[in-house]
Amino acid sequence: MSVIPFDQREGHIWVDGRMVPWADAKIHVLSHGLHYGSSVFEGERAYGGQIFKCTEHSQRLRRSAELLDFEVPFTVAEIDAAKQLVLKESGLQDAYLRPVAWRGSEMMGVSAQANTIHLAIAAWEWPSYFDPATKMKGIRLDLAEYRRPDPRTAPSASKAAGLYMICTISKHRAENKGYADALMLDWEDNVAECTGANVFFIQDGVIHTPQADRFLNGITRQTVIELAKRRGYEVVERRIRLEELAGFTECFITGSAAEVTPVSEIAQYRFTPAAMTKTLMDDYTAEVQPKAKAARNNAA
Repeated sequence: MSVIPFDQREGHIWVDGRMVPWADAKIHVLSHGLHYGSSVFEGERAYGGQIFKCTEHSQRLRRSAELLDFEVPFTVAEIDAAKQLVLKESGLQDAYLRPVAWRGSEMMGVSAQANTIHLAIAAWEWPSYFDPATKMKGIRLDLAEYRRPDPRTAPSASKAAGLYMICTISKHRAENKGYADALMLDWEDNVAECTGANVFFIQDGVIHTPQADRFLNGITRQTVIELAKRRGYEVVERRIRLEELAGFTECFITGSAAEVTPVSEIAQYRFTPAAMTKTLMDDYTAEVQPKAKAARNNAA
């Protein structure tokens, strides 16, 4: 099946306060965001016409920009409304949304304090990030060569475009070796995250996950922790050494794109997706799907 390039799709994209034809949503080649990575973005999903955690994503977008020393020129409420408009205009009920903010082209150099800040929002249909037919078998992860940077060297709490450069490299290398993704360590060789998702492990009925103070504390991650606690599961957020993976029985990753995806292998370590992972997958589906969530609330 051929894939239509993103610059050749039909529809409209919201750019700086107005809807423009998809093909006209362009930036200049000398935009600061392209040359210096001064760009932040969000990845969000809509289910049944409702954007999951819409406001939380808009708030994080603005915080990410502030960490890169610029301000998105729209309020959280305005960003929320723009996303709802894009979703409505797209005609999609289940969609992926991509808000992105960047410095423009007024100045070309490291210093760009006078540059205009732009915001665009697009939506498109995007099914499960990994093959749903084999999802419960678990995906295979490689170990990435690059480390997540020390927060003293990069704004690790920002969903900044530049922080994903090593993620793309690591995912490409993993895919070229037959893996679905790669697990990244931090600069002290503790387990950190995957290239675009957070990671969880299970041992003796307890969920363990890396402490999210050295990489992005994902909104899906926070949701899954809340769901686990509702179930009465113990969740421990801590530093995890790579050699500890030998003692865990289950593993899964979380993210807006990945949702909740079981893992069967990380390099030489093996896991068996089982009851707790399946329960959290189902709970997450019920949480994000409006009809399923309404039915569950009515039953309660």
